[in-house]
Amino acid sequence: MLRFLVCLLVLVKGVHSGRLQVQGSNLVKDGQRVFLSGTNLAWVNYAQDFGHNHYSGVRSKMEQILNELHASGGNSIRIWLHIEGQTTPEWTNDGHVSGMDATLVSDLRSFLQSAQRLNILVFIVLWNGAKNEQYHYRLNGLIVDTNKLQSYIDKCLQPMVHALKNEPALGGWEIINEPEGEMIPGHHDSNPCRDTSALEGSGMGWEGRLYTADQIQRFINWQADAIRREDPGTMVTVGTWNPKPNTDRFGFKNLYKDSCLIDAGGRSQGTLTFYQVHTYSYQGHWDGYSPFQKHYNDYGLDKPLVIGEFRESEAAGLKITDLYNYAYYYGYSGAWGWHAIENNWGNIRTGIEWLRGRNDQQKGGLVNFRV
Repeated sequence: MLRFLVCLLVLVKGVHSGRLQVQGSNLVKDGQRVFLSGTNLAWVNYAQDFGHNHYSGVRSKMEQILNELHASGGNSIRIWLHIEGQTTPEWTNDGHVSGMDATLVSDLRSFLQSAQRLNILVFIVLWNGAKNEQYHYRLNGLIVDTNKLQSYIDKCLQPMVHALKNEPALGGWEIINEPEGEMIPGHHDSNPCRDTSALEGSGMGWEGRLYTADQIQRFINWQADAIRREDPGTMVTVGTWNPKPNTDRFGFKNLYKDSCLIDAGGRSQGTLTFYQVHTYSYQGHWDGYSPFQKHYNDYGLDKPLVIGEFRESEAAGLKITDLYNYAYYYGYSGAWGWHAIENNWGNIRTGIEWLRGRNDQQKGGLVNFRV
């Protein structure tokens, strides 16, 4: 009888493998270094994929993408949620958050469970700073008004994290995509965490010079802290538009390192677990700082780094297989092509297929792991 119970416990424990973790500059899972090889979904209907029964209308397409990603040997996917608050969460007339609609959690859970069956980790992007559109006033309220931000944390973020934290396919949370789109460059400050003077002329602020670095840092810090207090073992990141604001090398300042986020927001657990940068060439050339021109070590970072957006059509002539291969062998912890709801999805799959079955523990690590 005892032997039977021991075997049963082993079987039950083995149903789901361990969570993604950080070990130095690497991501690890079940004791092995791993590489996140995958794609951005990022949406089927912009800001209308989850909540208010929207998932029922996109489920077949999103599951098709998951199945095609799995068939290509991929293991991870990045999806967008609130964006600027168009349809989720629920808002009061004065811009506070009043809660979640009835299907937001169940919609996300359905997608996560579909991903789990295919051994795919899902990374959920909460907000988007790369566009300033009709509903930006809602996101703006959260960035500039701490009472409104706390209402989101209390009424939506923490309950959502609590409800989903035991889903094995939940890879982690991304606070905001490309906040630099609305950040003020060229600001001189004696505090290096707030100094963006080196970023004047870099392209930062393309959607408007709206927020100081410390406003964005506080926005990130408070949400990251809430997520990690509710689910201490989860991954948290930010999707940086370019490596420039995410390194202390080359004359720049890493705006997202622990000390800067805590200094701005004051919440001790409000830090990232891994970094993420995006990279696109311009007029056929990289800018000299692209991860496809550097080794991970060149950035002098204290956390793993995932290349979160790129595509062959803006890669200075490199092929998609070159891009995924470079990410794997030059110290990075993942690569997510942009994006599956475009006519280059077949091209992205070619890159993902290039890494299928890899497991070089001295380089990128294990690609095909169990979720």
